Amino acid sequence: MEFKKRKIKFKAWAVENRLVMRLNSIDCNKGELFKKDHILLQFTGLFDKEDEEIYEWDVLMLSFEKFVVYWNESANGWYYSPINNFPQGSPFLIQEAGRMKRFCSYYELQSTS
Repeated sequence: MEFKKRKIKFKAWAVENRLVMRLNSIDCNKGELFKKDHILLQFTGLFDKEDEEIYEWDVLMLSFEKFVVYWNESANGWYYSPINNFPQGSPFLIQEAGRMKRFCSYYELQSTS
Protein backbone atom coordinates (compact mmCIF):
# COMPACT_ATOMS: atom_id res chain seq x y z
CA MET A 1 0.00 0.00 0.00
CA GLU A 2 1.31 3.44 -0.91
CA PHE A 3 0.57 6.38 1.35
CA LYS A 4 0.00 9.77 -0.19
CA LYS A 5 1.10 12.80 1.81
CA ARG A 6 -1.64 15.28 2.52
CA LYS A 7 -1.12 19.01 2.60
CA ILE A 8 -2.05 20.72 5.83
CA LYS A 9 -2.77 24.35 4.99
CA PHE A 10 -4.03 27.31 6.95
CA LYS A 11 -5.36 30.80 6.50
CA ALA A 12 -5.86 33.06 9.49
CA TRP A 13 -8.22 35.73 10.72
CA ALA A 14 -6.04 38.65 11.84
CA VAL A 15 -7.99 39.86 14.86
CA GLU A 16 -6.57 43.40 14.95
CA ASN A 17 -6.69 44.06 11.17
CA ARG A 18 -9.97 42.18 10.73
CA LEU A 19 -8.73 40.42 7.59
CA VAL A 20 -8.44 36.83 6.42
CA MET A 21 -4.89 36.26 5.23
CA ARG A 22 -2.45 33.60 4.13
CA LEU A 23 0.44 33.15 6.53
CA ASN A 24 4.15 32.93 5.81
CA SER A 25 4.77 31.16 9.11
CA ILE A 26 2.96 29.56 12.02
CA ASP A 27 4.47 29.04 15.46
CA CYS A 28 4.44 25.69 17.20
CA ASN A 29 4.62 24.96 20.93
CA LYS A 30 4.54 21.33 22.12
CA GLY A 31 2.85 20.26 18.87
CA GLU A 32 0.15 22.94 18.97
CA LEU A 33 0.10 25.45 16.12
CA PHE A 34 -0.64 29.10 16.82
CA LYS A 35 -0.08 32.61 15.54
CA LYS A 36 -0.30 35.46 18.02
CA ASP A 37 -3.40 37.66 17.49
CA HIS A 38 -4.71 35.34 14.75
CA ILE A 39 -7.37 32.65 14.57
CA LEU A 40 -6.08 29.76 12.45
CA LEU A 41 -8.47 28.40 9.83
CA GLN A 42 -7.59 24.93 8.53
CA PHE A 43 -8.03 23.77 4.93
CA THR A 44 -10.74 21.08 4.80
CA GLY A 45 -9.17 19.29 1.84
CA LEU A 46 -12.33 20.03 -0.17
CA PHE A 47 -13.05 22.41 -3.05
CA ASP A 48 -16.21 24.27 -4.07
CA LYS A 49 -17.91 23.97 -7.46
CA GLU A 50 -15.45 26.48 -8.93
CA ASP A 51 -12.45 24.56 -7.56
CA GLU A 52 -11.79 27.10 -4.80
CA GLU A 53 -10.27 25.80 -1.55
CA ILE A 54 -12.68 25.56 1.40
CA TYR A 55 -11.38 26.42 4.87
CA GLU A 56 -12.77 26.08 8.36
CA TRP A 57 -15.44 28.75 9.07
CA ASP A 58 -15.96 29.49 5.39
CA VAL A 59 -19.46 30.57 4.41
CA LEU A 60 -20.79 28.64 1.40
CA MET A 61 -23.79 29.35 -0.78
CA LEU A 62 -26.23 26.80 -2.16
CA SER A 63 -28.91 28.64 -4.12
CA PHE A 64 -29.69 31.53 -1.78
CA GLU A 65 -28.97 29.71 1.48
CA LYS A 66 -25.76 30.27 3.47
CA PHE A 67 -23.91 27.46 5.23
CA VAL A 68 -20.87 27.51 7.51
CA VAL A 69 -18.15 24.82 7.62
CA TYR A 70 -16.74 23.81 11.00
CA TRP A 71 -14.87 21.02 12.78
CA ASN A 72 -17.20 18.84 14.85
CA GLU A 73 -15.15 17.63 17.84
CA SER A 74 -17.58 14.92 18.95
CA ALA A 75 -17.92 13.46 15.43
CA ASN A 76 -14.23 14.03 14.65
CA GLY A 77 -14.90 15.45 11.19
CA TRP A 78 -15.84 18.42 9.04
CA TYR A 79 -19.50 19.45 9.20
CA TYR A 80 -21.63 22.12 7.58
CA SER A 81 -24.68 23.83 8.96
CA PRO A 82 -27.19 26.45 7.81
CA ILE A 83 -25.74 29.67 9.18
CA ASN A 84 -29.07 30.67 10.73
CA ASN A 85 -29.50 27.27 12.42
CA PHE A 86 -25.97 26.60 13.71
CA PRO A 87 -24.91 23.96 14.78
CA GLN A 88 -27.61 21.74 13.25
CA GLY A 89 -25.01 20.25 10.91
CA SER A 90 -24.36 17.33 8.64
CA PRO A 91 -21.08 15.70 7.59
CA PHE A 92 -19.32 17.85 4.99
CA LEU A 93 -18.37 15.52 2.16
CA ILE A 94 -17.00 15.98 -1.35
CA GLN A 95 -20.50 15.71 -2.88
CA GLU A 96 -21.81 18.67 -0.83
CA ALA A 97 -18.69 20.76 -1.40
CA GLY A 98 -18.91 20.29 -5.16
CA ARG A 99 -22.45 21.73 -5.25
CA MET A 100 -21.64 24.85 -3.21
CA LYS A 101 -19.85 28.15 -3.88
CA ARG A 102 -17.49 29.73 -1.34
CA PHE A 103 -18.83 33.18 -0.37
CA CYS A 104 -16.48 34.46 2.36
CA SER A 105 -15.17 33.63 5.82
CA TYR A 106 -17.61 33.70 8.73
CA TYR A 107 -15.32 36.26 10.41
CA GLU A 108 -15.49 38.58 7.37
CA LEU A 109 -19.28 38.31 7.42
CA GLN A 110 -19.39 39.20 11.14
CA SER A 111 -17.03 42.16 10.77
CA THR A 112 -19.35 43.82 8.24
CA SER A 113 -22.49 43.51 10.37
